[in-house]
Amino acid sequence: MRRIVIFTDDPGWHGKQLCLAFAARGFTAEYASLTGCRLQLDNYDLPVLVPGFEDRLPAAAFVRGVPGGSLEEVVFYLDVLHALKLLGVPVYNDAGAIERSVDKGMTSFLLQRAGLPTAATWVLRDREQALAIAERELQQGNYLISKPLFGSQGEGIRRIEKSTDLLWLTGCRGIYYLQRFIECDGDGYSDVRVFVVNGKAVAAMRRRGISWLNNVARGASCEAIAMEAELVELAVAAADALRMDYAGVDLIKDRHGNYRIIEVNSVPAWKGLQGVCQANVAQWLVADLLQRYLGELC
Repeated sequence: MRRIVIFTDDPGWHGKQLCLAFAARGFTAEYASLTGCRLQLDNYDLPVLVPGFEDRLPAAAFVRGVPGGSLEEVVFYLDVLHALKLLGVPVYNDAGAIERSVDKGMTSFLLQRAGLPTAATWVLRDREQALAIAERELQQGNYLISKPLFGSQGEGIRRIEKSTDLLWLTGCRGIYYLQRFIECDGDGYSDVRVFVVNGKAVAAMRRRGISWLNNVARGASCEAIAMEAELVELAVAAADALRMDYAGVDLIKDRHGNYRIIEVNSVPAWKGLQGVCQANVAQWLVADLLQRYLGELC
């Protein structure tokens, strides 16, 4: 039986769903952490050693998580993914896709370069310039969102609503990422998550937050929605702009009724989505990986 590695430090529900989907296709999936991998460039048969795969490389690698750490550690984890791909192991999503999406500055740049609607964004090093931008936006009646360049699930995000909020405006390790806050259409707080697999939107949901942060991890509720044409077109275009095998694309409909892309996730969770839609997301993902990269008929 051919073996797949799932890179994760917390398999949980998502890991189990993937294992079941691979098993249904006749593959064994095993978990490994990128922290346990190593490069061994001493003429050994395997230049990349993956825990549990000491005798041969996996048939493919499914990336469910890249651990945090120092710059050197994160670069090393991505080096492992790059190396596996160069050795002919399909990596889903690959290191390039993860690099483009985990860096919010590059994500914003690529979305803007592709002509896709997103929020006005500034990424810079100088604190005085960051303060000047924030003050100008507040004077024009706009709120701002301050985010760490790297992060997920709403960690470290703050909304700047008034001049006194500027007192605690700090960069994340010296870099300021500021984004104009988008007021959503309708009552309360909500946004939309569209799950894209190989250029196809397979499911969508609305997340209703208890505050302006709509993350499921922070208590947002989920509800299924119809995938209207504009929503699908924008989500697919966003995933294509970042060259991803699969993506969770987050969008907000603003007060003028226009959708704007706010984030593109290369390692998206789908438990909340799975609870409100009919599609089995893990099966979609596994079928796509096996068919496109391993030539399996699905």
